[in-house]
Amino acid sequence: MSGPLRSGPSSWRRAATLVLAAGWTRPRPAARAPADGFRLLLLQRSPNQRFMPGAHVFPGGVLDAADSSPDWLRLFAPRHTPPSFGLGPSPPPRQQLPLPGLFPSDADAAALPNDVALRICAIRETFEEAGVLLLRPRGSASASPPSLPPESRDPGHALPPPPGLAEWRSRVRSDPRDFLQLCAHLDCTPDIWALHDWGGWLTPYGAGSRRFDTAFFLCCLRETPSVEPDLAEVEGYEWLSPSEATECFLSKEIWLAPPQFYEVRRLENFASLSALHRFCWDRPREVSERWLQIILLTADGSIHLLPGDELYVKDSDFLEKNMLTDKKTEEILKEGKVLNRIVVRGSHCYEIYVTLPSTNNCVYPKNYRVDRARVAHL
Repeated sequence: MSGPLRSGPSSWRRAATLVLAAGWTRPRPAARAPADGFRLLLLQRSPNQRFMPGAHVFPGGVLDAADSSPDWLRLFAPRHTPPSFGLGPSPPPRQQLPLPGLFPSDADAAALPNDVALRICAIRETFEEAGVLLLRPRGSASASPPSLPPESRDPGHALPPPPGLAEWRSRVRSDPRDFLQLCAHLDCTPDIWALHDWGGWLTPYGAGSRRFDTAFFLCCLRETPSVEPDLAEVEGYEWLSPSEATECFLSKEIWLAPPQFYEVRRLENFASLSALHRFCWDRPREVSERWLQIILLTADGSIHLLPGDELYVKDSDFLEKNMLTDKKTEEILKEGKVLNRIVVRGSHCYEIYVTLPSTNNCVYPKNYRVDRARVAHL
């Protein structure tokens, strides 16, 4: 199985995404009352955006030089200092994958470490796109340091919108360096301690000319904060449980890219916000894997292969090309034994097949197959 190479290499950009999970106390119609007790913030991208126009996504965006500026050191001092900034023991050095040109070098020694800079990026972008401020008063300790017992590690909360919110958002959108000025003005720091590593995704070949190396973080909040879309990049939003997001996707009320659908299905494993929050705190702090999907084009559809799948090839050959086969999707599925894949049957019809066991470091989604009768109508 092979495919054609692109004429030239892709240009990769570092980015950060924030999966925001919040407790939910508002009443919902009985027909859509979920059992999982938390909602996810999904922002609807403007249709005029070049990347994933109209899609519902988690907040996030491209890493800016301002996110790793040494000027942040003065704001975090004296309580939170390098190298860990109160995040706990540093994870082991990142292992280079055999994908040349994919990972840029680490930040300059004078700047913030990558795991801090990417958290600041995710928090800044969430403010720009949704008006949600995840900040912590400068003189306070980190929200839930590793030394605290589990029962003391509660979900956090967003900062109430300050006066002049619209003006500050406009300034930060124009110049990301102004986010540090906003934090200094409020005498706060970005609440990097409320963000937990949640893996990462690499834009696959064939998804457009813009490709991103995106770190995913997860943040649990006690209550849903007020959201104000910027009406530039974002035109609307939804607070949806994992089950609601799945149903809205299948019914074409929203559109999710395969990675977002996979993450939504992963989060379906957690029965409550407290269970999700506890998992994040109990999870070892390691370098999270960033997954590059390899797209296998079948005779009647496509399969997105993920690390651990028996057909997945961790090789630079597939950085710039897809795999091809004359077999139909069902033939490939019947042959497989060790699976971690997303089957794309249509723009609003994905299935997930996983046989890998979940661990205390990684939870996989349960197998998800769409009813055949429903597929026929999609």
